Amino acid sequence: MVTQRGIEANPLKIKVIIDMKAPTCLNEVQRLTGRITALSRFISKSAEKSLPFFKTLRKAKTFEWGTPCQPAFEELKAYLARLPLLVKPLLGDTLYVYL
Repeated sequence: MVTQRGIEANPLKIKVIIDMKAPTCLNEVQRLTGRITALSRFISKSAEKSLPFFKTLRKAKTFEWGTPCQPAFEELKAYLARLPLLVKPLLGDTLYVYL
């Protein structure tokens, strides 16, 4: 969403993930990963944060919401609650690039 302040994630998409309960089946994990992908430009290291969910999808024969998934899910929800804003740098300001 483009606003006067810059590019922001759609608050409704964020709220859906924050209000979401832990997935109970593979279909719900797929929905979660899709929502994370839609917000990936706003999530620092999104691939790293969502890795446990994608590993769960790899084991698609049986659903197991394991130990690494629940803490990652809670961390993701906490991160989304304080999501940063993307803005263009101001002319003359120091620009720090982290690789």
